[in-house]
Amino acid sequence: MTVHLLKKYQQFHCHSLKRILIVEDNDINRMLLSDYLSYSGYTVQSLANGSFFFIKIQQFQPDLILLDLKLPDVDGYSLLQQIQQQPAFAKIPVIVVSGFAFKSDQERAVELGACGYFVKPINLNELLRKISEELVIKYM
Repeated sequence: MTVHLLKKYQQFHCHSLKRILIVEDNDINRMLLSDYLSYSGYTVQSLANGSFFFIKIQQFQPDLILLDLKLPDVDGYSLLQQIQQQPAFAKIPVIVVSGFAFKSDQERAVELGACGYFVKPINLNELLRKISEELVIKYM
């Protein structure tokens, strides 16, 4: 099984650049994530708030979304819920990257459709591993 996943990962990673949308209001966190993921071979776009979230999804067509839950103009939980209600977007994996550290926050995010949850400050290598894992699962 592990060898099979590794082969799928290698096929997947070598044949195309995958698109990641970052939704993060903190400028430094957004730039750090964007730079790290770009350096790791992903095509990245980002938003500082949720105002144009669904327009950006339609335009950019991300393969995965990194979502902060505390945004200045909208609740990240409501964005998660809205994603799941739209068939065109429901298959996009969403990983939450949040300062909310309570287990109840994580459980709620997962119930609303998040496939992963990282509490800030995050381990970038672990995040990259989770992104790769989710993208392999999505395209198997």
